[in-house]
Amino acid sequence: MGGNVLVSGAGIAGTALAHWLGRYGYEVTVVEAAPALREGGQAVDFRGEAHLTVLERTGVLERLRALDTGGRAGRYVDRTGRQRLALPAEFTGGEVEVHRGDLVRVLYEAGLPHTEYLFGDSVTGLTETAEGVRVTFRTAAPRTFDLVVGADGLHSTVRRIAFGPEERYVTHLGHYAATWKLPNHLGLGRETVGLNAPGVLAQLGGGHPDPEVADAFVVFAAPRLAYDRRDLGQQKALIAERLAGLGWETPAMLASLRGAEELYLDSISRADVPRWAAGRTVLLGDAACGATIGGMGTGTAVVAAYVLAGELARHDGDHTAAYAAYERLLRPYAERCQKGGDRCGRFLAPGRIGGWLRDAMLNRPRVMAWMLAEGQKAAAMDLPDYPAALAHR
Repeated sequence: MGGNVLVSGAGIAGTALAHWLGRYGYEVTVVEAAPALREGGQAVDFRGEAHLTVLERTGVLERLRALDTGGRAGRYVDRTGRQRLALPAEFTGGEVEVHRGDLVRVLYEAGLPHTEYLFGDSVTGLTETAEGVRVTFRTAAPRTFDLVVGADGLHSTVRRIAFGPEERYVTHLGHYAATWKLPNHLGLGRETVGLNAPGVLAQLGGGHPDPEVADAFVVFAAPRLAYDRRDLGQQKALIAERLAGLGWETPAMLASLRGAEELYLDSISRADVPRWAAGRTVLLGDAACGATIGGMGTGTAVVAAYVLAGELARHDGDHTAAYAAYERLLRPYAERCQKGGDRCGRFLAPGRIGGWLRDAMLNRPRVMAWMLAEGQKAAAMDLPDYPAALAHR
């Protein structure tokens, strides 16, 4: 057991995997393009026994419970502020909800004692040899690793290098999502309030650790857009175009957008990779089976990291057998969860008729209860107890 592993990406999947591999005796290096941990992002949630069991076995469940936002109830309103739909906190927040930055920091700290981090760098080349995978980096010197894991998101660099161009694997689902911080001028607590216009959602959310800060969240329907993901001004212009003339609180949102120093904008998309492994390189999390929103990607990421590390340990580092077992066990679960992402854009930013149908259905308590139960079923999985099994070897 053991060996040295390169993990590309210090997000949820990458930090969770680093922790588990270190526990099983691997030497782990994580390379991350950002200069430090990414602290921003929306709240993320866990639901169902499989998610909570993995967090408990990881040793972070109680710490995350202490950071739990408590979830946020949601309201949808029309341009006059009149309520159209109310959603309970458990619909959007699951059983444990934390800010994404808090989750990444907790996972990072759990694995830090046995993990080397290379921030501000990225993979530029992968060459498989008899000794392993020779990796070149944008700034660091080339190194050889026994295994390489692409945990670098929907736009994975490792997937592009080892498997082929992104357009082979990533399907645009017809919507874009954006988020940024702004002053909490409505005094929102643990709640969100959003305006729907046909094909657009403009939402404000409270519950931030700083009560003076709120989250802006925008979803809009659009075909695949060509823009520079590093050009903040270009991205702001795309969002402003969609919010123009909507009324309600959108003028204040646009004013804050102009001064925002950090902004997330991306398509709502799905990754479908026919095989998750190529030689000694394997994909994890969104790089393998991502769904931008609504596909339980956070829970899938921590479950996938647990399974991949457990199978590598169980097969004593035989990566061919371990990768096959990992994919065989996890793919049906991941694809079942992904289906929620296919509908997410149309749910959040429906057309005129779709919005009327959504609100009419979800205002019925029985329909809401059914949807909550379906979410629990989708997150269910029979998990191997790797720590217990490996402790007796």
